[in-house]
Amino acid sequence: MDDQVQTEASIEEHSVDSFGTQRFANRELSRLDFGARLLDLAEDPNQKLLERVKFLAIFSELLDEFFQVRVANLEDQAEANVRRTSVDGLTPAEQLPLMRARVLELAARVDEIFLNQLIPALKQAGIRLSKWSELDAVDQAFLSNFFDDLIFPVLTPLSVDPGHPFPIISNLSLNLAIVVKDSQSGEERVARVKVPANLPRFVVMPDGERFVGLEDVISANLAELFPGMEIGEHNAFRVTRNADLALAEEEADDLLVALEQELARRRFGEAVRLEVTADSSAETRAMLASELGLPPESVYVSSAPLGLGGLWALYGLDRPDLKGQSWKPITPHQLKNADGSKADIFEVLRKGDLLVHHPYDSFSASVEQFVAQAAHDPDVLGIKQTLYRTSGDSPIVASLIEAAAAGKQVAALVELKARFDEEANIGWAKALEDAGVHVVYGIVGYKTHSKTALVLRREGNRIRRYCHIGTGNYNSRTARIYEDLGLLTADEDIAQDVGELFNYLTGFARLGEFNKILVSPVTMRSGIVEEIEHQAALGPKGRITIKCNGLTDPASIDALYRASMAGVPIDLAVRGMCCLRPGIPGLSETITVRSIVGEFLEHSRIFAFGDPNGIEPVRVFIGSADLMERNLDRRIEAAAPIGDPTLIHKVLHILDLVFHDDTNTWLLGPDQRWRRLVGTGEHSLHETLRREALDASRRNETA
Repeated sequence: MDDQVQTEASIEEHSVDSFGTQRFANRELSRLDFGARLLDLAEDPNQKLLERVKFLAIFSELLDEFFQVRVANLEDQAEANVRRTSVDGLTPAEQLPLMRARVLELAARVDEIFLNQLIPALKQAGIRLSKWSELDAVDQAFLSNFFDDLIFPVLTPLSVDPGHPFPIISNLSLNLAIVVKDSQSGEERVARVKVPANLPRFVVMPDGERFVGLEDVISANLAELFPGMEIGEHNAFRVTRNADLALAEEEADDLLVALEQELARRRFGEAVRLEVTADSSAETRAMLASELGLPPESVYVSSAPLGLGGLWALYGLDRPDLKGQSWKPITPHQLKNADGSKADIFEVLRKGDLLVHHPYDSFSASVEQFVAQAAHDPDVLGIKQTLYRTSGDSPIVASLIEAAAAGKQVAALVELKARFDEEANIGWAKALEDAGVHVVYGIVGYKTHSKTALVLRREGNRIRRYCHIGTGNYNSRTARIYEDLGLLTADEDIAQDVGELFNYLTGFARLGEFNKILVSPVTMRSGIVEEIEHQAALGPKGRITIKCNGLTDPASIDALYRASMAGVPIDLAVRGMCCLRPGIPGLSETITVRSIVGEFLEHSRIFAFGDPNGIEPVRVFIGSADLMERNLDRRIEAAAPIGDPTLIHKVLHILDLVFHDDTNTWLLGPDQRWRRLVGTGEHSLHETLRREALDASRRNETA
């Protein structure tokens, strides 16, 4: 523990502020700590082998994004000599070397896990990542033919000389730097060959068991690209660029056009990282760094192949024996008639609210069916929907298009600025507009991150509103692997609130008061802090339980600290970044923080206030917002209260399972270190929820 914290904790009377910046952890290092937990799973022998491969692929992609956004942003600030400090008191220039040191530690772990653990284990399982030099003449002939037929025609070698400047290397592309020598003149030059991104990262051998890296196949056949030249040193390298969009929305007459232009620039933003292989020479590394305008500290050397996100190709193998248990989501019994046909979802909601828990409950049979039924119901007059990230074959988008074709009033708010999904969302926006849907691109200065849908249905001489508020995206693909909650309701107050929110999103109005829901940027933080303060007033008789993806907002953290000082038991499940430090004497002694990382991505945000055994009823909210500044200040978010006591009990049961998991849980200590919980392994959150979903389904079928 920090000496300063120990000293301040010994003061008999102190406030939260008296602990200074030491009360916060650094958010960027905390983000990398999440990556370390992924690597823990990648090296866990108790995990199925291809699941370990998957976690290594996820880590690689997470690190790519970290450099494209976080490192790039801090480097820009450091270059501009920004002196504003993070919540833990560090300037951008002070954070960068700390981040590099942590990345180097993680990169060394990646080399160890991939080369010394996964490669031997894969080989033992009949999956071999082979090098060209390990193949016999027959195998090499097969790959040479593969090269001639599918690779060679699309390659474009680019030489570097006075007449040919160093080529612009696109973001995250895999390349070869090659030294070639003219056998007659003796002149040496450097050339670059881009490894095609639209071909498989690993070439599958005819036996279906051996894989060869695409760059290795190209390297072995370089003589065909440079006839009459002597091939010298050749090494793979990879460049990461600044991919954070610099979009001045207030100056853009057409947001869609402006975003399309900015996306084209993203591929060639400022370089922030150069990855090279361990067998590359110091001269090659220096040359590449110089041409890219990078200092030595931005060069990262890897013994493992570059771009391990390509390991998803291995995970896609048809080897169920090497993967986790498959899961088929279950249709909630309320949405099935006795004969197995689909129930009238509006009739179901008129009887009461429905809480769905994905991926245990089917997303397609609940949320997608809600929108599909609305599209085909002649009494439905209008549908309003937010779309932040959606799948490539989105049934919800198809339903909105069908509804518009049927003459219904359909409005879709498509958030074009959903990072790394911008291009896909532009495509959806155009398709929806072409179908006659009223498409809105969001609010200037904010991202619309709320997961909300509203259906307007004529019933007798009135319009009744039905809505969905969720914690996850309207994406059928991720709904099978992301854990999320969704509330389907006809509650008039909530539906009116959602209607007011859509009027703000699609019209010209100010965000006003809401009956029940919490909305960022106006009432989310204040509403959550008010609930925390109410529990603080109860002292040890209060209770706070929160599950979210990130906890970095200083105001929310300080409110939790004050509640802890008042003796309130506080349990937090934070999957990713956490700037709160639990267990500090005098500040956060009653707070525990854990992270669950496993088979399903824990994605739901749940806020529960009150002791289930106390004198006051527990108040529970679910929604789209994490307790992070971006969510509370710069995004449109929505969280809904759960009103039905049965559904409150269901949510509290989920939280209880979260805090009893001893299979994929890490605990955060006051020293800012995450340690994996070593338990009996008998309490797996995901396994328990799967089993309970199956048991409930069987009971309802026999009832």
